[in-house]
Amino acid sequence: SLVDIGFTSTTIPKMLLNIQTQNKAITYEGCITQMYFFILFVGLDNFLLTIMAYDRFVAICHPLHYTVIMNPGLCGRMVLVSWIISALNSLLQCLMVLRLSFCPGLEIPHFFCEVNQVTQLACSDTFLNNMVIYFVTVLLGCGPLAGILYSYSKIVSSIWAIQSAQGKYKAFSTCASHLSVVSLFYGTSLGVYLSSAGTH
Repeated sequence: SLVDIGFTSTTIPKMLLNIQTQNKAITYEGCITQMYFFILFVGLDNFLLTIMAYDRFVAICHPLHYTVIMNPGLCGRMVLVSWIISALNSLLQCLMVLRLSFCPGLEIPHFFCEVNQVTQLACSDTFLNNMVIYFVTVLLGCGPLAGILYSYSKIVSSIWAIQSAQGKYKAFSTCASHLSVVSLFYGTSLGVYLSSAGTH
């Protein structure tokens, strides 16, 4: 929940201020700061959803080994690695933007400082930035999604093998809330991406 609060707190307060004051201006430093924390919390949310999918997979497919596999040490290490990777990715993306030069008086056609939108406004060469963005998106965006899909493919096959309807219902209800959060997270992300891509 801390990650979700941080995730929304990086964009919503500034957006509400923009609506109230009818002024969409943001300082360069404010934009970089907003970008850093947004990328950090999006990455963390992505990794934590993957960890939770793995947790559901172990709970349903290997229930007798759950406490051995999902021990506190493993959980702590997975969360720590998620924080480290997300922080390093966020730092890399911001450093890549800081190396760019921008023309004065720019406007970002988006409701927050998103790395792709900011990169497109640069006056200098953005080839390296675009390559890093695409590589990181495939690696850190599609990789965890593939892990989630793999976990749920195994979960669904395990649920089909359960004989009783009550057992199927109980196993599915274990995953229902996580599936809805995953659908909202990736659906919203895809919607924002497609809407921002459609403006260009």
